[in-house]
Amino acid sequence: MTDENRQSILSHLNELRWRLVKSAVAILIGSVIALIFGNLIKDLLQLPYDRAFPGEENTLQVLAPTEEFSVLMKIAFFGGAVLASPAVIYQIWMFINPALTRREKKWAIPIVISCTVLFCAGVAVGYQTMGRGLAFLLGIFDDVANNLRLTDYFSFSIRFLLAFGISFLYPVFLFTAAAANVVTSKQLARGRRWAVLLVVTGAAIITPTGDVLTLAMLSVPLYAFYEITYWLVRLVLRK
Repeated sequence: MTDENRQSILSHLNELRWRLVKSAVAILIGSVIALIFGNLIKDLLQLPYDRAFPGEENTLQVLAPTEEFSVLMKIAFFGGAVLASPAVIYQIWMFINPALTRREKKWAIPIVISCTVLFCAGVAVGYQTMGRGLAFLLGIFDDVANNLRLTDYFSFSIRFLLAFGISFLYPVFLFTAAAANVVTSKQLARGRRWAVLLVVTGAAIITPTGDVLTLAMLSVPLYAFYEITYWLVRLVLRK
């Protein structure tokens, strides 16, 4: 390895280190803000449970002295990560920007915006359906009391919302794959039947409620995204 190559690698590593440090600082600041509004965020996350199981007998349980504090820290971290996501995305963009071609740079900002909007939309849909999911999962046996722990509920709710948010990102990956000549509009057209099967199966796994309405609330927009991606690939990318 020549000295020039070694210097180039060290320069990139140093740049990566500072981008990671700045991202960590952004998450820390976001976590402090989320911590300030921790009770409000906690109430919002708990609202689907309270609506699904009204009454004092279904109050969330705390079984350890540090449980409330650990839940608050978890809320602060994930809330901070969400708040800091624009800054983190910006740092990622600034790191990879020099290596992108002019054509790739043209699509970068629309893709970042699409990811943000779709993820937020997925979380919003997940929030609306979480109550139905809880009512089904905690109502399978009639003779079992629901004494759910606080930490278990918030771990479930965060994973549930993340699953919805991430599932809404798949059209961006499809479009990116088409832009990279991995798939074409003809392949997407031929894959419609498989898309329906995968979308409905995935939606049933994410929302195991047995409720057709809840299943439709996820599967219909997911398949609509598939069709939108197909037409974008065909008309915009012309592939």
